[in-house]
Amino acid sequence: MFSAINFWLEGQGLSVNLIQTIDVALALFFLVVLWLVTAFISRKFVMVWVGALVRRSTFGWDDTLLHNNFFKRASSLLPILLCYLSLDFLFPDSPIILTLAKRILLVVLALGIARILDAFLKTMGDIHASSSQALTQPIRSYLDAVRIIIYCGAIISVIAILTNKSPWGILSVLGGLTAIILLIFKDTLLGFVANLQLTANNLVRVGDWIEMEQFGADGNVTDITLHTVKVKNWDNTFTAIPTYALLSDSFKNWRGMAESGGRRIKRSLYLDMTSVRFCTPEMLKRFQGYTVLRSYLERKEAEITAFHDKYGLADPINQRRQTNLGIFRAYVEAYLRQNEQLNQDLTFLIRHLQPTPHGLPLEIYVFSKDKVWANYESIQADIFDHLLAILPEFDLRIFQNPSGHDFHGLLATEAPAAK
Repeated sequence: MFSAINFWLEGQGLSVNLIQTIDVALALFFLVVLWLVTAFISRKFVMVWVGALVRRSTFGWDDTLLHNNFFKRASSLLPILLCYLSLDFLFPDSPIILTLAKRILLVVLALGIARILDAFLKTMGDIHASSSQALTQPIRSYLDAVRIIIYCGAIISVIAILTNKSPWGILSVLGGLTAIILLIFKDTLLGFVANLQLTANNLVRVGDWIEMEQFGADGNVTDITLHTVKVKNWDNTFTAIPTYALLSDSFKNWRGMAESGGRRIKRSLYLDMTSVRFCTPEMLKRFQGYTVLRSYLERKEAEITAFHDKYGLADPINQRRQTNLGIFRAYVEAYLRQNEQLNQDLTFLIRHLQPTPHGLPLEIYVFSKDKVWANYESIQADIFDHLLAILPEFDLRIFQNPSGHDFHGLLATEAPAAK
């Protein structure tokens, strides 16, 4: 290529070694110029044309490819290929430099191809994330696994090129180091297997609210990757859970509640058992004034009267009698049945639980229609606000441990007696 220049240099009396050095320097200069010119043309003309073509198209996937620099990375291969093809022409008399340059360009080519495939995988992930299947069938973890395989393949190719060895020979050496590889990639392998099982069994999706006390997680799943599950907690903090921990440890997923017809309200009123008593005729007459109880009281009195007549029960100790607690239970059920914010088709219970040292628990077990947390708490609070306020009307008391106010009142009543 530089024969004319060499002839002129020989005429100037330069040595052969110096002329060869100048040839190599000129070849390297032309190689760099070729790279820069090709890269400039690729960036300023080819990419502009591709960008205009993408913007005019009606497809959405090519815009995502452009956004993830797929075309930019693909165009960067053009200078590499042209420089590689010109090496035999630029360094015909320098086999060592020719071999070294080819290996360097092949290394850059291998890494460039890996980056192109990476951009393509990112595009696939973005397209899938915008589809309707993103929540039920997440694929990001699988893309991460493929990305790791691609870069591992690129590294093996680079080592094979630099050492002039077969990639299969390098893989066979790595196969002998299986134990070390398994130790290094333990989390990756566990995460990949966990992702397969989580997806196959539909245990966790992006958007699910999960609780995992051992990791301090209590919130919405925002991302599922090969190694971690990212959770945005209710207090806007973030928790990263190892993916395989979702299989090895227990967790609670609230998706079933979100997909059901309501959110459960399960709370108890602890009643002072000493306030429970049989109803007197005066109490029954007073309760008859409550519209929601009128039909219940009439039906119950008729049932009790029929029972007494059937068995001839005249002694009050053997007779069935209504209690203020039983009527209060009937009132609570009637009151909640009128609440349009509760789902009447799901489990609906007003029941006693086992008596405790803190009183008799009267449990409300119902479901609210609104499952939004703030609205749910408001519905629940409204219900118990009313029940706590109406409880004295049934001559019942809430049990609570004595407070300073109770002792102060006790001392105030005993002080005059002491005088």
